Amino acid sequence: MVIKTLTYLMFAMFAMTTDSVGIIIPEVIKTFRLTLTAAGTFQYATMAGIAIAGLGLGSLADRFGRRPTIIGGLSLFAAASYLFAVGDSFLFFAVLMALSGIAIGVFKTGALALIGDLSASTKQHTSMMNTVEGFFGVGSIVGPAILAYLLGNGVSWKWLYVIAGTMCVLLIVTAALVRYPESATSPGTVRQSGTLDAMRNPYVLVFSIGVFLYVAVEASIYVWMPTLLTTYHGSTAWLATYAISVFFVLRAAGRFLGAWVLTRLPWHAALAVMSGCIVLCFAVSVVKGVDWAVYLLPASGLFMSVMYPTMNSKGISCAPKSEHGAAAGVILFFTCVSAVVAPLAMGAVSDAMGQIAYGFWLATGFAGLLFVGLLFNWAVDPTRHVLEQLDLTDYGQDTQLGRV
Repeated sequence: MVIKTLTYLMFAMFAMTTDSVGIIIPEVIKTFRLTLTAAGTFQYATMAGIAIAGLGLGSLADRFGRRPTIIGGLSLFAAASYLFAVGDSFLFFAVLMALSGIAIGVFKTGALALIGDLSASTKQHTSMMNTVEGFFGVGSIVGPAILAYLLGNGVSWKWLYVIAGTMCVLLIVTAALVRYPESATSPGTVRQSGTLDAMRNPYVLVFSIGVFLYVAVEASIYVWMPTLLTTYHGSTAWLATYAISVFFVLRAAGRFLGAWVLTRLPWHAALAVMSGCIVLCFAVSVVKGVDWAVYLLPASGLFMSVMYPTMNSKGISCAPKSEHGAAAGVILFFTCVSAVVAPLAMGAVSDAMGQIAYGFWLATGFAGLLFVGLLFNWAVDPTRHVLEQLDLTDYGQDTQLGRV
């Protein structure tokens, strides 16, 4: 139980910082008199760091073991977080953002590989992944709330990272003491080509593409929805103000609920239905305008809740446990690339057409492609045989849970 809690808290801790960047950016714009493009470096540096670590360092957890990978990544994150307190230049902060992103990529892939070790079946793996991402959702709510409190009391945004760094130190101590489950990988036995092997796995690659499309849809909400809703002047203006918070709360609540639902319903059916609901929310929003979008776009968080953790879980589960770190790294790479490329594409389309609404037409197209792919997955179920086989070979034994 301790090692599960450790994994959950790791996700909540780093979400506190990554999902607070949108609030930090206006502060650095005022401090350093930056353009929007320059200030956006805070987002791009973090995502680039995670992407590089996911693709280049994802196999560390398979090669050297879960514990050293997790402790190494957490140590780098703690160091970068504390250094924010002594910095005073934009370039220094941007470098720290990139370092923290690399650190997240390292310990996150280690944690994702650890989830496989803790799971007794691919079905349990998916359920646990939804719970883990539920804690990420909690962190994405708590972090901005703490930051708003700090700023409201005249305290610099940098202290959010000091708080996260202190939490990280406690996690490092716990990670060093806890007993880990026996892994399918012995340190030093994984081939150097682990990441390449994961990229050659067609199931990992297809789920990575699915994750890319999903993240493009989700990013449209937390990056561009506030801009879209500035044109809303209806009777529920308060909802437009708190639309992002409503979205994050529904997404977090839905992930905890999804962890329970997916132990009782077929995962491919759940994904197809949920993606269909997302397409409906977006399509009606772009056709009917902001009077509908103010309700439907925040509500889409409930339907998005199970999408990322489930696709991530199934993509990782389609690889042997000895390659879970590398598979997680490949999917994480596609996640971060989408988080950068999709908002940029939406912004470019909106600039060309003169309205942010056209960017949401593009997001609706991403949602439609994802829906078609998941309908095909439901109808054909191409992963059934590989998941059944891995259930027998990789998950067909009791898992020893770690304890202090």
